[in-house]
Amino acid sequence: MRIIAATESHYEYIKKHDRHILGNLILPKIREKEIYILQNEEQNIVGWMRHSYFWDNTPFMNMIWIDDAYRSKGLGKKAVLFWEEEMKKLGFNLVMTSTLASEGAQHFYRKLGYRDSGCLTLEDEPLEIILTKSLKL
Repeated sequence: MRIIAATESHYEYIKKHDRHILGNLILPKIREKEIYILQNEEQNIVGWMRHSYFWDNTPFMNMIWIDDAYRSKGLGKKAVLFWEEEMKKLGFNLVMTSTLASEGAQHFYRKLGYRDSGCLTLEDEPLEIILTKSLKL
């Protein structure tokens, strides 16, 4: 798998597939290198990862998506570890993400060293688990 920073040429793909972001936020996030594209060996897009900054100072992975045919093959782990290395290069010592308590992703993140750090409750939604990971050696 190849992971690259999204470019403006990926705008339409992201707009069509990422239903959790407003269209007018896509280009600014691309320009700030906050969206990565996951490609297979033939350079076809098989997923994406999007992040932002919690409290404007802590990298927060908002979304990782891998097409069904490419799941359970280690691509998610590779993508998360890649993102963590990118955040280290930028000087960050801590990263965050979250997942619903009703989703299995919480176990994936814990296996990668993320720790439960809190939760958020929204009306009529399952508990949102906040997870953090120290990037310090």
